[in-house]
Amino acid sequence: MKIVLAPDSFKGNLTSLEVASALENGIKRVLPDATCIKVPMADGGEGTVQSLIDATGGEFIHKSVTGPTGNPVSARYGMLANSTTAVIEMAEASGLPLISDEQRNPLTTTTYGTGELMLDALNHGATRIILGVGGSATVDGGVGMAQALGIRFIDKQGNEITEMGSGGMLDRIDRIDIQNSNPLVAAATITVACDVNNPLCGKTGAANVFGPQKGATPEMVKTLDANLAHLAAVIRSDLNKDVIDIEGAGASGGLGAGLFAFTGAVMQSGIQIVLEATGINKHLEGADLVITGEGQVDFQTAFGKTPSGVAKAAHQHGVSTVAIGGGITDDANGVFEHGIEGLESACAREMTLAEAISNSPEHLANAAERVIRLVLIGKNMV
Repeated sequence: MKIVLAPDSFKGNLTSLEVASALENGIKRVLPDATCIKVPMADGGEGTVQSLIDATGGEFIHKSVTGPTGNPVSARYGMLANSTTAVIEMAEASGLPLISDEQRNPLTTTTYGTGELMLDALNHGATRIILGVGGSATVDGGVGMAQALGIRFIDKQGNEITEMGSGGMLDRIDRIDIQNSNPLVAAATITVACDVNNPLCGKTGAANVFGPQKGATPEMVKTLDANLAHLAAVIRSDLNKDVIDIEGAGASGGLGAGLFAFTGAVMQSGIQIVLEATGINKHLEGADLVITGEGQVDFQTAFGKTPSGVAKAAHQHGVSTVAIGGGITDDANGVFEHGIEGLESACAREMTLAEAISNSPEHLANAAERVIRLVLIGKNMV
């Protein structure tokens, strides 16, 4: 029996490879001769770099970069085994977890460090960058990132704005000078793993939806939204690109818009990027079953999350998919309408989160064993 194990990580607990290994242990109790193909997955957010390194090989590169408040932080990105594709999570350099609650202020935080990571990857020979966006501490429209790549922002007096890009300085930008943009950027293919469709401005834009969680007061939100609209107008005037209505432009505080405008990046569903990068389709050929999963399976799992993406790919090969969650909510049955054909919880009884995490590999192995035993009953009944 050939079984493809393609789970997401269980955030704050196990990597996707560790989850797959635990599932394999449970399967082998029942089917010791089963062929288990482990394909660690992610949806473009946290854990994407780790899953792609685990699934395809490669190495981590560590670099000290500028954090969201301007202080140095230690960050890492992945170079895949082909040595020309880099995978970066912007949160490594510009993420909210890097700062304390007291430091949260999107008027002053910057994505400069994300640009430094991109530039380092290009200098290491990357010709393709996969950039996961999400979890940012910033609402700077990607201006900080652009500065790190050599783009200059000019004020009304004709002077370069030398302070790092932030949400609070965007209204001072009068002109964009791309003459000194690093040539490696133009030569590279940059793909943004983005699963939000928020526009740059307005009620569903970067400032209004994501600003408060980054420390923005209602007054700050108004300022940030106006500043992003101003930036969009300058981009349209100087670069002839309209970022206002692009789906996903509001991702990571407008970094989506900045990546499109300043680097020519294209946006793609995070799970689709990972599915392609891991070559999961070749593993699905001749498979008998797919087991996927994530920390919590609920109705939202059906929309752009790892299990639904895996199930869609498996369906194209005529392979059934079972999802195992650390927890399963009451509305999770909705995923049955989206390609997932079976659900199982890693927790077979009530327990605290601490207890579930402390012995999660065994809980997952037990869940996988239960799944396989039910699958075999089904086969015998056919």
